[in-house]
Formats: sequence, C-alpha cells, structure tokens
Amino acid sequence: MPDPGLYGRIYTLCAAIPRGKVATYGQLALLCGHPRAARLVGQAMRHAPAGLPFHRVIRADGSMAPGDAFGGQGLQQKMLEDEGVVFLANGHVDLAISRWDGKIYSVPAD
Repeated sequence: MPDPGLYGRIYTLCAAIPRGKVATYGQLALLCGHPRAARLVGQAMRHAPAGLPFHRVIRADGSMAPGDAFGGQGLQQKMLEDEGVVFLANGHVDLAISRWDGKIYSVPAD
C-alpha cells in the first residue's frame, strides 16, 4: 500500500505547479525527499484526485504521458499549450523555458 503521507506531499506539489509551467516526475520526487522515486510519482498521478493539474507533470525529456492517460493522443499537449507552455519542434516541452522552479508561493490573506 502506498504511503498516504508521501502521496499527499506529491499532490500538494502538483497542485502548486502554476499555469504555463510543468514539472517532471523526477523533479517532484526530489522535492518530496525521494530523489529516485519518479515511478512512484507516476503511480500517484494515476490515482490523483479530481481537479489536480496532473497534466502539468511530464517526463524528464519533456515528452508527455501516453495518450490514453488523458483520454486521447495529443490532449495533454493541447491542455499545456492552452496554458502557455512552450514546445519544441519535436513536440517536447521546452524545459528551459517552461519548467517550474519548485517554489511554492503564497499570497497573504487580506
């Protein structure tokens, strides 16, 4: 059984990825304190709660998940393009431009 605390940390980080940015599975694993657990992050994404922007999590080379993960080939790319994520000619995300810096920003309440 997966560690619910670790999945919770993964989901918190995923929720913090802003529109127009992406993170890699390995990046989220590293930020959770488990640098060799990219596959575990992928597992967590398969069980992600509704509303979580898991389409913003991609492979280390900038490529996307298989089409069936999002209900059809090209859907993840379209979702990311609609948010302003920059793509290279080969269809991979331009990580130099669109990778999230990993910082979680908060705005104080009024």
